[in-house]
Amino acid sequence: MKLTRKELEKMFPHLSKEMQEKIGSVSIDAVRTEPSDVVSNPLRGYNPDVVDFLRRCVNDGEGEEIIAFLEKRGELSPEYAVTLRRQLKEKGIRSFGPKKEADYYLKKLKP
Repeated sequence: MKLTRKELEKMFPHLSKEMQEKIGSVSIDAVRTEPSDVVSNPLRGYNPDVVDFLRRCVNDGEGEEIIAFLEKRGELSPEYAVTLRRQLKEKGIRSFGPKKEADYYLKKLKP
């Protein structure tokens, strides 16, 4: 959506005034010359979910332990825990996806 200056002033008079008078403006004097850690590590701050944990399990018993643990900690609702247990019982641990081996995320980062 393109606005002319007049349209902007009519629709947003206070914002227009602030922009013209540079009220609340901030000067940016820095330049980043090296890539930030966020760019170089896209997994930084990633928080695995229950399926990530289940995909590391070797068998259905380990999967049940993970579900019970996360439910006890309040990280899974009782309803979702029931759904996960049903899937585990009916389809098995691999129904959540292929097993994530050691260094899974490191391998994902390599080009």
